[in-house]
Amino acid sequence: MFANIELNDIENFPKALDNLLNKQRQNIQNLIDNSSYEFDTILKPMQEMDEELGLFFTPLSHLNSVLNSKETQKAYEESLPLLSKFGTEISQNKELYLKIKSLKAYDEESTKVIQNHLQDFHLSGVDLDEESKKRLEEISMRLSQLSNEFSQNLLDATNEYELIVTDFEDVKELPQSDLEAAKEEIEGKIVYKFTLQMPSYIAYMTYGSNRELRAKLSKAYSTRAPQNEQVIDEILSLRDEKAKILGFENYAQLSLEKKDAPDTKAVLDFLNQLLDAALPHAKKELEELKAFAKETDGIEDLQGYDVAYYSEKLKKQKFDFDESMTKPYFEQSKVLDGLLDIVSKLFDLRFESVKSPIWHECVKVYDVYEQDKLSSRIYFDLEARSTKRGGAWMNDYETHFVDTQNKTHLPSAFVVCNFAPSTANSPSLLRHDDVVTLFHEMGHALHHILGKCSQRDISGINGVAWDVVEFPSQFLENFAYEKAILKQFAFHHKSGESMSDELLDKIKDSKNFQAALAILRQVEFSLFDFMLHLKLYQGKEVQELLDSIREKTALIKPPSYNRFQHGFAHIFAGGYAAGYYSYKWAEVLSSDAFFACLDNSGFNRQKAIGYKQHILYSGGKKPMSQLYIEWLSQSPKVQSLLKLYDID
Repeated sequence: MFANIELNDIENFPKALDNLLNKQRQNIQNLIDNSSYEFDTILKPMQEMDEELGLFFTPLSHLNSVLNSKETQKAYEESLPLLSKFGTEISQNKELYLKIKSLKAYDEESTKVIQNHLQDFHLSGVDLDEESKKRLEEISMRLSQLSNEFSQNLLDATNEYELIVTDFEDVKELPQSDLEAAKEEIEGKIVYKFTLQMPSYIAYMTYGSNRELRAKLSKAYSTRAPQNEQVIDEILSLRDEKAKILGFENYAQLSLEKKDAPDTKAVLDFLNQLLDAALPHAKKELEELKAFAKETDGIEDLQGYDVAYYSEKLKKQKFDFDESMTKPYFEQSKVLDGLLDIVSKLFDLRFESVKSPIWHECVKVYDVYEQDKLSSRIYFDLEARSTKRGGAWMNDYETHFVDTQNKTHLPSAFVVCNFAPSTANSPSLLRHDDVVTLFHEMGHALHHILGKCSQRDISGINGVAWDVVEFPSQFLENFAYEKAILKQFAFHHKSGESMSDELLDKIKDSKNFQAALAILRQVEFSLFDFMLHLKLYQGKEVQELLDSIREKTALIKPPSYNRFQHGFAHIFAGGYAAGYYSYKWAEVLSSDAFFACLDNSGFNRQKAIGYKQHILYSGGKKPMSQLYIEWLSQSPKVQSLLKLYDID
């Protein structure tokens, strides 16, 4: 029913991949030679080939991210050029392009699939001369290699560093679960080890009382992977060249061709609108923090490595609240069970735990039922480990579609996070931010596994514009602050006691603490990414651009050694190049929808079913803005985003 996520022969994977690609080359040629011009005869089989290739390659790419080893690295790196070459060949095949151009659509879905294919052909240079096509092929191949190199450099650098703390005074403020995770015995002495992996890094930056150690850890984090400077230069140069070959002024223009935003001006205007709205509020937030740090510890020169530490203390003073108060109530397994229960009630689903081949003992697998009919499968891999790349993400595996034999294929997806792992003395306990992250990634997963389109290319998250794909994830995460939702799974991991109403209220009340500063940070990342792709920047120009943006967005000047860009994996190793703004662009949709659906029970169930049917079922069948109006009979408003953060 579902494909297994297994790799039995990693060493020979590239050879097996090459054999599959050669088989598909022949199949595509057969389609070109076919006298038929029916959609189901040509594009249906092509979509099935895409699924076949995805099912073959995803286990390797996924395991390289979650169970990284020299073997997976080698196989992955050898596979990338094969895939890149194949993809370029197909997308530049003039005969195939003309064949698809002549196909007749028979409904809304087939029309959209044809449109998307023709757009992809044009953006791959199908109309160009052979020399230009060849150069585009070389660029695509090299860019895929560089993306992997950037990611691997970052993972290696993250795993290489450790900070050993020998004095308990320097860790005395850490929550017990973080202390347990850091504690080690070396030569008969108890020490505390901190790394650059997120749970460990955040724990010390938030609760570590030794300012010198915070500064040391922060410097290590912000100077990781210096070799990525050369990788970035080559990536930017190749992206710029690719855009110009395809007739665009810059890579940002090329990026927007498949996004919801109409043009580069609209993106910059939007980001600057958010910047202008947040800036006065952010300045007040920072002045309050500076005054607090001075009053508390006589800090005259608040630095970036002080912000999390004093912010946590200030939050505790203002709201009588900090993350350590809620963490004992968010046991990972209970949170996951609660989330599944909530989603079940909202969307008429049922999750059933199943045994399936898994890549690590902490992975949990569930089959999903709609109206007692098996509809999809979802995998959760939630704990941090040294073989796993940082961050959190949803990865689609199988896709819902109907094949040429009229058989319905069921979708599956992976939800991956990096939460604090369990220890001998403590289960995996989550910060509330982690709870929000889990809701976010579950929103992505639902978008994919609840897709109901019969055409694979627009089912689930396929064919959804990149700058609105965050809408379903942000929409669901907003409910992770609602009292009625949290009450369903917030129980103390030792006593089983429910979280008090008072503490639940504090989570909501403190939600927008320093929200304007957080918006400034996201706008900074977004402006840097987008402006970086408006023209070609090389060498020191990259840092100079970031510094110029920070003149307005960074109210605390980062130290000169800070090289944030060397770890900006979203745009150099992910899919967010000239698209990081998407998080805020999509948040206009998600915040507007949130206010439309909020009620006393936490979520209006009738609206939730409408959301499932109009948004989740529809995938990439129509523009998201159109689906949104069909659902709520209104367009989203930017003011809803400002209202969400109490800065309207």
